[in-house]
Amino acid sequence: MSTEVANLEELRGEIEELKSLVNTLLNIIIEESDGVQSGTAPIIGGNPKKGYSM
Repeated sequence: MSTEVANLEELRGEIEELKSLVNTLLNIIIEESDGVQSGTAPIIGGNPKKGYSM
């Protein structure tokens, strides 16, 4: 029984680490091309204003 509890606690720790990693990766992915999340990144002409990622 105690090994099951230890395994559960270990899995909870790994889940927290993975949550942190996912948040970091999502922040990197959504960062704009100019490195500032201000909405002022240049838009390349001829492309739609929404749904375009550099």
